[in-house]
Amino acid sequence: MMNLKVIMDVGVGKLSEDWLSQQGHDVLATRNINPRMGDDEILEIAAREGRLVITMDKDFGELVYRHKAANAGVLLLRLDDATSLEKVQIISQIFSEHEDKLFGSFSVYKNGRLRIHPQ
Repeated sequence: MMNLKVIMDVGVGKLSEDWLSQQGHDVLATRNINPRMGDDEILEIAAREGRLVITMDKDFGELVYRHKAANAGVLLLRLDDATSLEKVQIISQIFSEHEDKLFGSFSVYKNGRLRIHPQ
């Protein structure tokens, strides 16, 4: 597994942030900077620092597609009812199977399936 640079939106959860850090990834958690950080600011940091955005916020799709916001890649997790542990397991599976395709793509995980849309 490569060491990846990611920025984690607050909704994904601290357990996922901690797990990714323990795996050796460079994790920037918005909760530690500004829990109310705007989506546009998250994308700006991600683009500037080459970080993959991991989020549960569907608004990122509009920013990337409609407003053409620069980004290094977005992983949108549609996991409304998932526990913290389930989120970690899903992120682990996605990273182990698809980490090389996540950067430069808008990826959506929903209903057990990951759809990767290269940008």
